[in-house]
Amino acid sequence: MGRGRVQLKRIENKINRQVTFSKRRSGLLKKAHEISVLCDAEVALIVFSNKGKLFEFSSDPCMERILERYERYSYAERQLVANDIQPQNENWTLEHAKLKARLEVLQRNQRNFMGEELDGLSIKELQNLEHQLDSALKHIRSRKNQLMYESISELNKKDKALQEQNNLLAKKIKEKEKALVQQAQMEQQNDDMDLASSVLIAQPMETLNIRGGSVLNNNGGVIVAMIIVIRWRRVEDDMEGGL
Repeated sequence: MGRGRVQLKRIENKINRQVTFSKRRSGLLKKAHEISVLCDAEVALIVFSNKGKLFEFSSDPCMERILERYERYSYAERQLVANDIQPQNENWTLEHAKLKARLEVLQRNQRNFMGEELDGLSIKELQNLEHQLDSALKHIRSRKNQLMYESISELNKKDKALQEQNNLLAKKIKEKEKALVQQAQMEQQNDDMDLASSVLIAQPMETLNIRGGSVLNNNGGVIVAMIIVIRWRRVEDDMEGGL
């Protein structure tokens, strides 16, 4: 005698129920993969456990494409079956369901990008996720390098401007020092001339010898000139007499 028909009902034992779910889930995913390969069909499989954990399979690297195709198809079917005039709230309900499904997909992808809930992903899906992360990382590094290059260029411009300002200040300081030296020399020459003039006024000289030349002072007046070598005999005699 053959086996009787098994009645399907909920497995009460928690452990047996979990084991059965794991086996049936693996078999279901395997069958979905086989039909997609053998029949060149687009297959999308979504399974939620009783704890809300997601398990999925997609023959396309991007699950969203198949879901969008399904949404378009089902929406077109509903539009053909429904009456020409539909209540506004039905459109809002359908749009809400579409947006909610898209939001769930995006949230799941975000968790996958964060390295969470990877147990249910196949090797192909993990490779696709890795490729997306690598591509995003390349864009991030490229943007970072660009910002660093712009920052370095700006710092180089500021450094060049500061160097030019320093050179200009150093040039002004040198010019100021040179002017002060010249002023000091002129003041020293003026002091020497004043000293020579005071000596000439106090003691009239008979003869001024300037590098071998001779200037006579017969009237006992005052002669003011640039004196390189001054010799006066009378002053020496008076000084010796005073000693």
